[in-house]
Amino acid sequence: MGETVLFVDDSEETLELARDLFEQRDISIITTSSPQKALELARKSDIAVIVSDNCMPDMSGIELLSKVKVMAPDTVKILMTGFADFQTAVEAINRVEVFRFVPKPWDNRQLVEVVEDALKRHRLIGSLKQGDDASVRSLVHALELKDPYTRGHSERVCEYALKLAGRVGVADLTAIKYGSWLHDCGKIGVAESILHYEGPLDEAELHVVRNHPLWGAEVARQARLSDEVVDIVLTHHERYDGKGYPVGIGGEDISLGARVVAVADVYDALTTDRPYRDAYPVEKAMEILRSMRSTVLDPQLVDAFGELVQAS
Repeated sequence: MGETVLFVDDSEETLELARDLFEQRDISIITTSSPQKALELARKSDIAVIVSDNCMPDMSGIELLSKVKVMAPDTVKILMTGFADFQTAVEAINRVEVFRFVPKPWDNRQLVEVVEDALKRHRLIGSLKQGDDASVRSLVHALELKDPYTRGHSERVCEYALKLAGRVGVADLTAIKYGSWLHDCGKIGVAESILHYEGPLDEAELHVVRNHPLWGAEVARQARLSDEVVDIVLTHHERYDGKGYPVGIGGEDISLGARVVAVADVYDALTTDRPYRDAYPVEKAMEILRSMRSTVLDPQLVDAFGELVQAS
């Protein structure tokens, strides 16, 4: 698609390694050792992804990426650092909206995966801005290939959510459609090693997974989608009893659209194979869904969805 990755590091040896790595994989890359030159390139060229070292003599990576954020807000930003301490991470997230961190020295496979995910995010935002439904669906399907157990998940969630929304009188069906398609798009920022892990996740890994609604909502914001779409993506893992994530709101403080998508999301998860269990039959899935009334899910929506399933 002609997308360009800009790689910034004050070490010429590092830049040479980066050029070799990405040119072998047919990824268009330009490199510079000068943060000022990087700013000039970001201003004049359409840079899809910028990967910057943090510790550089003339300008830190965080300072560089914060300036890129202003002049080229659609450029996806990746920060490399040899000592990713907590304060560095907090500053990068708050000031720069960094997509991912890469430790130095990097692992080739990990770095390529991170950059490829960043390119997918850039394409997704571009398609959303154009309002091209076919391209959006195609890219969402491509993102689901990161996790074979969720293939087709967003399309099925959309189908269930639109039926439930129609039954309970939701007015903005376009928001339901886009919110359903995009509800898990923040998983672009989750490493495949975490998505594919079949055992229990540790605290740090859980933190990454629970950030995916925040990252997905940022994609929707950057694409200038409606507040309702952003809200669905952000809050589809909130619980009716207020014990969900990422914020911990509950009841009707969660938008109706997000509550609708949550029911559809849980039902599809129950009725499809997962790494840790086989799909439940419809009857068992509905039994489990009803057990979540008033705790995880809106009780009235669960009842309405049960009527839909019974009538089908």
